[in-house]
Amino acid sequence: MTVTSAFIINSILLGAGLAMDAFSVSIANGLEDPGMSHKRMCCIAGTYAGFQFLMPLAGWFCVHKIASAFEAFQQFIPWIALFLLSYIGGKMLADGIWKIRAAEEEKFCCKRLDPATLFMQGIATSIDALSVGFTISEYGAPEALTACAIVAVVTFAICMCGLRFGRHFGARLSDKASILGGTILIGIGLEIFIRSFLP
Repeated sequence: MTVTSAFIINSILLGAGLAMDAFSVSIANGLEDPGMSHKRMCCIAGTYAGFQFLMPLAGWFCVHKIASAFEAFQQFIPWIALFLLSYIGGKMLADGIWKIRAAEEEKFCCKRLDPATLFMQGIATSIDALSVGFTISEYGAPEALTACAIVAVVTFAICMCGLRFGRHFGARLSDKASILGGTILIGIGLEIFIRSFLP
């Protein structure tokens, strides 16, 4: 396999484009937990990067092995993303509103992102990357693996930036951070859903 500079640049740009939803969710998570440790940030960004690696690779595999079934499944991708992000965002939004109404800020510590929610976020922000399997369908297995690895590295870097950004402003916004974070997640779900119907 010959890895050209054009191949690397295209993979980086692809990774940057795919990482935008994960970047926005990272900001929301940073807002929710401004005291997040660096290790925790790496875990979250690594999860999103892992999904961004696996989803295009799964799409590539589907194109080569079970193309007809994958095409039938594609129509459900926006609905799945909308449901998952709306559920997570709605829960975060409700928690934030309840926290303000309770007026007992001192009794609440920043809620850590649990593994199940992180897993759902990973799927929701990367499920549309399955379609990337079509764009890299002409690659052989080594090229596809390399492209997906580059996408994962770019996603990790972008998500770390999003977490830092959200964490910085989360400390300033205090209890209103959950409301903003939840609104962002719902907005991302709607954006993915609406974008799927645009030409």
